[in-house]
Amino acid sequence: MEKRGAGPPVSKHPQSTAFLLAQVGAHASALFASRLRELELAPAHAGILRAIALGSGVSQQVLASRLGMFPSRLVALIDELETLGLLERRDNADDRRVYALHVTEKGAKALADIGRIARAHDDAICAALSEKERASLRSMLTRIADEQELTAGVHPGFARIADVRPAKSPQGRRPRATRSRP
Repeated sequence: MEKRGAGPPVSKHPQSTAFLLAQVGAHASALFASRLRELELAPAHAGILRAIALGSGVSQQVLASRLGMFPSRLVALIDELETLGLLERRDNADDRRVYALHVTEKGAKALADIGRIARAHDDAICAALSEKERASLRSMLTRIADEQELTAGVHPGFARIADVRPAKSPQGRRPRATRSRP
């Protein structure tokens, strides 16, 4: 922030609220992805695990609909999470053609680790704000999200996931989701 005269500080940032939301959002998303690397997970994996934990036994088709993504794109991510032992497909008692998705014990531990990382991430991103300011910002952003008819708890980026490719890390295989360019 720059100061001009005796008045309040003037920011170097543009006055567009939408731009600042997009800028901070992109920054926060990139940092969160970086923080998840310690678990060898991508944000899409974390979001899918969370969604399955909230609705254990959900089918891939229902989950794809909730996340706003094509079922064919979800399958690759589900395959990766299953390979990592974080979730399992079980036969659906009502329809043998459909699998019910469940978080495994290892997946529950990963979710606890994701939660720890997410809380630290939230604290770091909002470090410049007091608790009262954070609550106020959260309330205002919730109003905007509701007015924009965003699905609560679902990142709109799921709709843009185009491809999933395994990436190599020095420690071994690390799955990551890639995004298409709009």
